[in-house]
Amino acid sequence: MGGKYRITGNTYPRMRRPRHRRKLVLSATAAVVALGLAGWGTLQIVDVFTGGNKQANAADRPKVCPSPSASAPVKALPKPAAIKVNIYNATPRSGLAKAAADELEKRGFAIGKVDNAPAAYDKKVPGTGMLLGGPTAMSGSFPVLATQLPGASQKTDTRRTADVDLIIGTKFKAFSTPAAAASALTALTKPAPAPSSC
Repeated sequence: MGGKYRITGNTYPRMRRPRHRRKLVLSATAAVVALGLAGWGTLQIVDVFTGGNKQANAADRPKVCPSPSASAPVKALPKPAAIKVNIYNATPRSGLAKAAADELEKRGFAIGKVDNAPAAYDKKVPGTGMLLGGPTAMSGSFPVLATQLPGASQKTDTRRTADVDLIIGTKFKAFSTPAAAASALTALTKPAPAPSSC
């Protein structure tokens, strides 16, 4: 090299390699990203074990529960006066059908036939009694009449009339008290609570 840049003598200038700023910037950036990822991962682990981030999972969102007033519709039941009851005595005790008819009449039921049970049921009803009627009686007359005689079995036949038979069984002692029967009837007419998923 000539001119003012000419090198003379035995001493050569020390030639330093240029600094690589790019490596420094990349190293610093990688360190920051690594620290950020480590911190984020730590937060996620903490949230999993403490239940912190509740919005992350749809299952953790608040459930919408129906209000307590929401309920199933009420089913209309016939009034006792609209139910015609035939009363049959299937026990060896005489006069039971007449006494039962008098009591049910006091409670507002319409009374039909009062007699001894037919041979098919005479002394063959082991419980407190049996309610016998057409298919529609299962959801109408039977529930109302059953409030007077809990535990009575229920059976349908092919009749097309609305009347029902009450066949008094061998374990019959007495009807429910008027208060207990009225309470059971009120419970039947109350709306059933709607099923809750909460």
